[in-house]
Amino acid sequence: MARSSVLGNATKVEPGPEDRRSARDLRRAVGNATQLSLRLPGGEEVELPAALVEILRASTDELSEGHSVTILASEVLLTPAEVGELLGLSRPYVVRLLDQGQIASEFLPDSRHRVVRLADVLDFQRQRERRRMGRQRIVEAIESEDLPY
Repeated sequence: MARSSVLGNATKVEPGPEDRRSARDLRRAVGNATQLSLRLPGGEEVELPAALVEILRASTDELSEGHSVTILASEVLLTPAEVGELLGLSRPYVVRLLDQGQIASEFLPDSRHRVVRLADVLDFQRQRERRRMGRQRIVEAIESEDLPY
């Protein structure tokens, strides 16, 4: 039985120009507040949990910049092809990363197929970005000192 794509079924929000303005206004209004309440159409107010306030803050930041936002649980399981799609890498390269243990994965029971938790993909991406930034700082230091390399 074929598995439906996790990424294809995820909630994705693509902001239009008006959405960007509204998100910017909302982000300014929210500021660094840790408590917010939502007024429903009937006038009832509901206190938002801190986790939802953080999601709102992060989403408004991205939407105001014109970036799309995709909502997925960190514990969702992805195929190597989906990991490649998220990271902009080929599936064979992702498989090598999985084989080397650079991205944690697990085999499905009684199968040679693997799945990867989204949280592990995000951890790998953060590490990759830190390494890239470190290399960039080294290059900038060398260039600023006019050292030969």
